[in-house]
Amino acid sequence: MFRNFFFAITLFYVVSLLTVVSGVFIFQHQFAVDSLWRVLLMALPAALLLGWILSKLAIEPLVSHFETLERFSKETLHELNIPISTITTNTQMLKKSCDDDRARKRIGRIEAACELLRSRYDELDYLIKRQMQREQIETIQIDTVVKERVEFLREIYSGHRIVCDLEPISLKLDKMGFIKVVDNLIDNAVKHSPAGSMIRVKLRGHELQIADEGRGMDEVELFRIFDRYYQSDESLPGFGIGLDLVKRYCDRHRIALAIDSAPQEGTTVILKFLEGSD
Repeated sequence: MFRNFFFAITLFYVVSLLTVVSGVFIFQHQFAVDSLWRVLLMALPAALLLGWILSKLAIEPLVSHFETLERFSKETLHELNIPISTITTNTQMLKKSCDDDRARKRIGRIEAACELLRSRYDELDYLIKRQMQREQIETIQIDTVVKERVEFLREIYSGHRIVCDLEPISLKLDKMGFIKVVDNLIDNAVKHSPAGSMIRVKLRGHELQIADEGRGMDEVELFRIFDRYYQSDESLPGFGIGLDLVKRYCDRHRIALAIDSAPQEGTTVILKFLEGSD
């Protein structure tokens, strides 16, 4: 689609340019106009018209594509809200009438998974709104946000031990984007670690570390880890966009992102915050 579009624009530009040059040349010789500036002045309306047509041809399909994508995203977002609300309401009702502890735990996991889905809903809503306005930068208590996310994710990933060692620190960041970063990093740590293993979340000064006990990565994998859609293990769920989103957020907020990993030795993701952003 876009290849044909680029070809059509290029062809139109070349043909139009040749037409304008030929017209100027014929006009100059037909009317014996010696002044180059006068010829250029007479050619200016044609050049402006050509520029307007070219920009219209180039921009209109992109605008239409963007509007269609935005409308589809908003409609999908609206449709997602209905099943999320239905699951939440019904799990709350089941929990009230259930006396079996094991069943209540299972309902609790469904409830927690639904909350995770709602969190993804909020992230999608955030991404759509961010296309229309700047990120909302505010002072947030990093340790509090990380602790809240860990406590929430413990319910989802009950098969893993997630331990925290957090020192208090406040920074000026986009809160929703930072929550998305923490969720993605912990989710990756869990996916690449065996059941029952430990995920360590450590916050010291201006550095946040999330370490797992997974299979680790070699130099080749580390070289490609931030590529969009790349998955080091395609048997695991996911689309390979989590770390790309994390990196783009870190780049926007001048957060140094590093990964320390080796085969069979686990992986540690390190975020170093800018010290002047307190």
